[in-house]
Amino acid sequence: MHVFKSMAGQNNGQKRKWIDARFSLQDPKAGKDSYCQRHIQHAVHWDLEKDLSDMKKSGGRHPLPDHATLTELYRKSGLHLDDEIIIYDNGGEPFAARAWWMLKFGGFKNVFISLEGFEDLEKLGFSIDENVVTPERSSVEPMWNESILASKEDVKNQVAARGEDLLIDARAGARYRGEHEPLDAIAGHIPGAQNFDWAQLTGNGRFETSGEGVRDLQRMADPEQPITVYCGSGVTAAPLYAMLTEKGYLNVRLYAGSYSDWIAGGDLPIETGAYKKDDSL
Repeated sequence: MHVFKSMAGQNNGQKRKWIDARFSLQDPKAGKDSYCQRHIQHAVHWDLEKDLSDMKKSGGRHPLPDHATLTELYRKSGLHLDDEIIIYDNGGEPFAARAWWMLKFGGFKNVFISLEGFEDLEKLGFSIDENVVTPERSSVEPMWNESILASKEDVKNQVAARGEDLLIDARAGARYRGEHEPLDAIAGHIPGAQNFDWAQLTGNGRFETSGEGVRDLQRMADPEQPITVYCGSGVTAAPLYAMLTEKGYLNVRLYAGSYSDWIAGGDLPIETGAYKKDDSL
């Protein structure tokens, strides 16, 4: 199943829907500001914190919106389940992957992450616009795919089972080991998780679907084994989910609440240090 798509050579006039998912964790207004200045013609903007998260909920730092909220997002964006939908950010970032996962969660069938970021899409000749888009509203009825979402209870069961499923932490190694934690109150990782830094899948401002990082990920993950991916708040784990799907892994779930949800109550176990094979899930 192809997830990532190069737009080089694609027909600029072809009928498709565009989603601009640009965002900056350092400056939350930057993505929308960039969109308002210039974006791919007809693209709508999905903001990580205003559209792709419900920041009023519990469940981690970027909680997943409920079904009703997501349905409204799909409808006001003018989307239908069989539309060809292309999502872009600045290239090699996790935000388009987060939007892609949330469309797959809603049952959209023909959704792709552009390998090229906005600037490269412009260089390829795609039309650029400055006008904020208001699409014709749809009446889409999502077909929820709960099988790709892991809850805290699901992960608790994985930790208790130890040895049956693979749990992958997508954060940088120093955060996984608990050596450096700039965001969460408790440093470390979910017990038994292995570490694969999502950034290993990127190079030259884009995802590399056949690079050494991808091969390392494939060596870690058995295609027949159930896999759950997580990160700090469910954002940077999305590229791991997307790449595993690209490579034909069919039994993968995203723990949307991720580590920030796991530690929220302060009553669940954590581990620090390097992965120990004897303690594997």
